[in-house]
Amino acid sequence: MKKKKPTQKKAEAPDDRYTLLLLEVKERIRAAQYDALKAVNTALVGLYWDIGKTIVARQSEEGWGRSVVETLSSDIRAEFPGVVGFSVSNLWRMKAFYEAYDGRENLAPLVREIGWSHNLTILERCKDFQEREFYLRMTRKFGWSKNVLIHQIDNQTYEKSLLGQSNFDHAIAPDLRSQAKLAVKDEYTFDFLELGAAHSERELERSLIARVENFLRAMGGLFAFVGSQFRLDIEGDEYFVDLLLYHRGLKALVAIDLKIGKFQPEYVGKMQFYLAALDRLVRVEGESPSIGIILCKEKNRTVVEYALHDARKPIGVATYEIRKTLPKALKGQLPSPEEISRLLSDL
Repeated sequence: MKKKKPTQKKAEAPDDRYTLLLLEVKERIRAAQYDALKAVNTALVGLYWDIGKTIVARQSEEGWGRSVVETLSSDIRAEFPGVVGFSVSNLWRMKAFYEAYDGRENLAPLVREIGWSHNLTILERCKDFQEREFYLRMTRKFGWSKNVLIHQIDNQTYEKSLLGQSNFDHAIAPDLRSQAKLAVKDEYTFDFLELGAAHSERELERSLIARVENFLRAMGGLFAFVGSQFRLDIEGDEYFVDLLLYHRGLKALVAIDLKIGKFQPEYVGKMQFYLAALDRLVRVEGESPSIGIILCKEKNRTVVEYALHDARKPIGVATYEIRKTLPKALKGQLPSPEEISRLLSDL
């Protein structure tokens, strides 16, 4: 008589508690990996800082010339074969890096929080220290890759962020004011769009939605997409917001009204209506008042200033380009150094 084989129990499917455990462990592993990479980067940038400092000191005290740096590079690479980063040119960069930030207490700690290649990009492409501070802080905050950082510098994000036109000084609470100002640029570059010079507002909207990741990146980070042609039902009448975003830092809905022509003062009244409806019908407890961005092809800055003067809802007016154009001379239009410092302190 054959013995029956013992029945094997089927492996039980992981329950919800195990799934949560797995998610928690994976998040801790990722966090540990990130912390390890961050620690390595901090140590590496710190090492380059110290080498730059040593070269500066020796040149000052002992009159070292270029030949000594060349010899130092050769000897280091002989001692540590396969270790990159100690070429003659990189040693000179370490010297320039130390000289640029030595004694600048607000910047010296920041450089250790981003990668060496990012630091070199900012050092070599930005000559103004407040501009350097802006890109150091933005890179740290948003985790920009080197290519994204270069793209932001080429698109004059620093200038366009500081020149934004809005009524935030009297329409937004003081604790959110600086962050809101930096969230709304003076001009946006949508060079990822394949649109001709002549296009409709609907074509612009559809193209932005089709490349929504690029769009949100161009907006500057911390934005999330909520919807397009967002419907507002007010006692049986329908109204539609072209694009509705959410800013995670401000914890506020952001309504965008797209205009393919020049800014007109009456656009402000329409946006105030949208914002009042969003605050009354859509905003939830704990969120900040909704913000509006009127995005036009052109604007007259004085007309915008007048139009926003008595507006009570927080509104910014910006322009957009669908092709990268020659850099504009914006440096002379920037706010005072003191005002720039106040804005950057909140990044």
